[in-house]
Amino acid sequence: DKGSLYLSLYNSEKGFPKDPKAALRLTSARIINGISTFRFEKLPKGTYAVACYHDENGNHKLDANLFGIPSEGTGASNNATGFLGPPKFKEAKFTLDRDTAITIRIRY
Repeated sequence: DKGSLYLSLYNSEKGFPKDPKAALRLTSARIINGISTFRFEKLPKGTYAVACYHDENGNHKLDANLFGIPSEGTGASNNATGFLGPPKFKEAKFTLDRDTAITIRIRY
C-alpha cells in the first residue's frame, strides 16, 4: 500500500509504454489493500493499451537500475511482458466496444 500507482492509457503504439506524454490519458491512485482502481469515462470505441507502474518512493517517476531495468513494479494490459525490454503495444492492446473491466498484475 506504500506509494501510488501511475497509469497511462494509449490509443496507438506511439510512445507505448515509455513516453507518458504520448498517452491519451494519465492518472494515478492510492493503493489500498494491494489494489488500485481506475475508471475512464466517455472513451470512444477503439483499440487501447495500458501501462502502469508502482511509484513506491513517491518521486513521481519509474525508477530503474544502471541497465535501465525498472526497480519498481510495472504492468500492462493483457498482463503483457516484454522480452529484453518493455512489452509492445500489439501485445498489450485490447478492443473497447462496450463497458469493460480489465485487471493488471504488477510485476516486480
